[in-house]
Amino acid sequence: MTPRKGSKSDQPIIDNVLTRIRVRQGTLGPSTRSIADYILDNPRQVVGMSVTELAEATGASDGSVINLCRQLGLSGFQQLKLSLAQEVVQPVQFIHEDLQQSDDTATVCRKMFHAGVQALRDTLSVLDPDAIAEAASVIHAADRVEIYGIGSSAPIAEDAQYRMLRIGIDARVVVDSHIQAISASRTGPNVAVLTISHSGATHETLAATRLAREAGARTIVVTNFASSPLQAYADVKLFTMARETKFRTEAMTSRIAQLCVLDALIAALALRDYESAVGALQQTFDVLSIKRF
Repeated sequence: MTPRKGSKSDQPIIDNVLTRIRVRQGTLGPSTRSIADYILDNPRQVVGMSVTELAEATGASDGSVINLCRQLGLSGFQQLKLSLAQEVVQPVQFIHEDLQQSDDTATVCRKMFHAGVQALRDTLSVLDPDAIAEAASVIHAADRVEIYGIGSSAPIAEDAQYRMLRIGIDARVVVDSHIQAISASRTGPNVAVLTISHSGATHETLAATRLAREAGARTIVVTNFASSPLQAYADVKLFTMARETKFRTEAMTSRIAQLCVLDALIAALALRDYESAVGALQQTFDVLSIKRF
């Protein structure tokens, strides 16, 4: 069947991916066969997994998971998850997993606010204060900070740059994948890199963080509390906990959690160099005052 574009991604959704797996099951090698069996037995759970989590659950490698996807005619694991979700998830849940099509506006508001509050509670439960302190130390010791984010993480990255500039930190945000690669390759031990990626499995930010690490930069990642390839290139990990990875390809409630994690980091930075931060805040306030009536 001809692939069709999914409304939530530029990757085409493949119909009947479970049937594809069943048809190919007998021709697969031992490692890919175990992955295929697990997917057939647990399709809804796989929709909420990262590639690393599926590999660990089946005793295989990340590469074996990707290899299975390619054998099924898919571009990668993300396309597999989207196609699985198309088969096992109600369409309304692509908007948000708690919604029902019959929900009125008041119910929608209540559910969305509850999801945001829950994401903050869950994130606070996994956020390590020592990691916040370490991230603040890394940034404080650096000559400059490079901040990377793609897609729905891009505005979060831009907000982080704005807040760092307000307290006197030389921060540069890069949201273009090509410029990220160039920027990362030209970092070094005097640079701190802050990468924001909910899934921790976006090719562009993964590549940029790896390049920065190889160039000697200290790397900090803000990502969801789950195993993901990005974490392998992180010196400091700041976790959020949000549920949308089950059915969505872009962040929703996790943006709220990411902003709060970054607020905590900025506050820790400001308190670390209190006089300088307060002076910078006053100076930038005076500068911005001319923008107001």
